[in-house]
Amino acid sequence: MINRRSLITGIKSTTLSVKERKFLQQYKPWGVILFSRNITSLKQTKELTNQIKRIFKDKNYPILIDQEGGRVNRFKKIFNADSLTSEFFGKLYMKDKKKFYAYYKIFIKQTSFLLKSIGVNINTLPVLDLRVKGSSSIIGDRSFSKDPKIVSQIGDICINNFHSNNIGTVIKHIPGHGLAKVDSHELTPKVNKDLEYLLKNDFSTFKKKSSFFAMTAHIIYTNIDKTNTATHSKKIIKLIRNNIKFKNIIMSDDISMKSLKNSIKVNTLRAFDAGCDLVLHCNGNIKEMHDVAINSPLISNFIIKKTSQFYKIIS
Repeated sequence: MINRRSLITGIKSTTLSVKERKFLQQYKPWGVILFSRNITSLKQTKELTNQIKRIFKDKNYPILIDQEGGRVNRFKKIFNADSLTSEFFGKLYMKDKKKFYAYYKIFIKQTSFLLKSIGVNINTLPVLDLRVKGSSSIIGDRSFSKDPKIVSQIGDICINNFHSNNIGTVIKHIPGHGLAKVDSHELTPKVNKDLEYLLKNDFSTFKKKSSFFAMTAHIIYTNIDKTNTATHSKKIIKLIRNNIKFKNIIMSDDISMKSLKNSIKVNTLRAFDAGCDLVLHCNGNIKEMHDVAINSPLISNFIIKKTSQFYKIIS
């Protein structure tokens, strides 16, 4: 594990190209993330993850996916998950706790079984962002509730259940994406609420979480840092460490999203400079992948320690 680099990379298709294989061998990214474009069948995806793990000679090598349910479903070609949104589970939690626990446990068990059957060991959920009226629909029904307490409680249930099913989780989008009026895939959201409000509401859902990983929000919180998104803000990363008290691995959201205004190289360097532990790059563009890799340091002792702790959960 020692000579790996602090990045998570996407790949282009359903098998590794010669260039991608060389890339993985040369730069040894900490992890690989899969998307719908990488999945045509369970058998094919298992072969792909085996191919990746063989390069690293590591059966626990971190392979991530966004499998939230609802519209964030990377298995669209295989099954429909439209009705199983976080909002659905949030409403069920309010209406009938007994039913919620039964349904949610099955949902997580089935999702974990599916992920393990294709060699994936990290699911990038729960979304701990609040449902805020009048905000961008990018979060929408991906949120459990508008109530921070409910979001936090279901978040804990989600993390603990995935852990007991040997799957890691990524809380997102820290310190809170709910108030964003625009989609950070396309534009830079700005949130103007003061720190006191944010700590009591949006930021509070991320407190006391046992997840090994957290993903940053590409959002500017103007009352804390006027110019930098959370991903690039020393002040916000410090706040995540000191106020939210998240002590595990912080990864950036996708470094190629349009919310970040600089080159891939600059965006990568600035994320590390701000205090992100890992940088995530998703689109599978080999030129960009090289830019991220060259500018990503070898993983630190902190990342090695936390990754070893995570490996205990999944093995």
